[in-house]
Amino acid sequence: PDPNMTERFDCHYCKESLFGKKYILREDSPYCVKCYENLYSNTCEECKKPIGADCKDLSYKDRHWHETCFHCFQCKNSLVDKPFAAKEEHLLCTDCYSNEYSSKCNECKKTIMPGTRKMEYKGNSWHETCFICYRCQQPIGTKSFIPKDNQNFCVPCYEKQFAMQCVQCKKAITTGGVTYREQPWHKECFVCTGCKKQLSGQRFTSRDEFAYCLSCFCNLYAKKCAGCTNPISGLGGTKYISFEERQWHNDCFNCKKCSLSLVGRGFLTERDDILCPECGKDI
Repeated sequence: PDPNMTERFDCHYCKESLFGKKYILREDSPYCVKCYENLYSNTCEECKKPIGADCKDLSYKDRHWHETCFHCFQCKNSLVDKPFAAKEEHLLCTDCYSNEYSSKCNECKKTIMPGTRKMEYKGNSWHETCFICYRCQQPIGTKSFIPKDNQNFCVPCYEKQFAMQCVQCKKAITTGGVTYREQPWHKECFVCTGCKKQLSGQRFTSRDEFAYCLSCFCNLYAKKCAGCTNPISGLGGTKYISFEERQWHNDCFNCKKCSLSLVGRGFLTERDDILCPECGKDI
């Protein structure tokens, strides 16, 4: 080849000579401006036109804008080098975003700016520093709280101000209370005087203002059946028969010899036994 021949310098795509023309390198290959823009330019989200090689391409989450097209969807002010927020595909300056989407603090009534920590409860929002106990005025933060009359209380303050005190242990009842004789008890404090088992949800009775489970009450106070010697509680409509200081369960009031039920019948007694007239006629 002739050493005086200059090496050709063509567009990598359309092969036209680039001598004396503006060109753009991409991955070490030269392109004329027209081919480069057709092949590689991004389309502007706002005006839908290509973002040319001589324009600044601003991008956010794989979307692109001309510098002049990068503005707030609401007020149209430029967002170049300014903080912004995205909502439903639109970009908004922080002021417009706050007015549109931010919540107002239930306490100080000021806007809770995007990105700042806030507390939410039953549709209301607070700045973290505004969500305080009504009694002690300390921020509640992530601690437990109890709402009452549109005010919020930390648990210790609520107990001091509102909670009932257990008759037994004198401590506040916040959950699981039981009322007995118009007085409040913790569930775990309301127990049988005899065996100390919890009485909440169980059948029980009382004697001399002391509460007993049925088992303890029967063992302590109930009459004993002359037939089976087990207690006759008399509770819950239990039927029994009484005769000369002795008592029988209905089912136990039977003839000693033939076991015939004597409920509602005539009967005879022989010392501690009861007999039907048939079995007793030989006495």
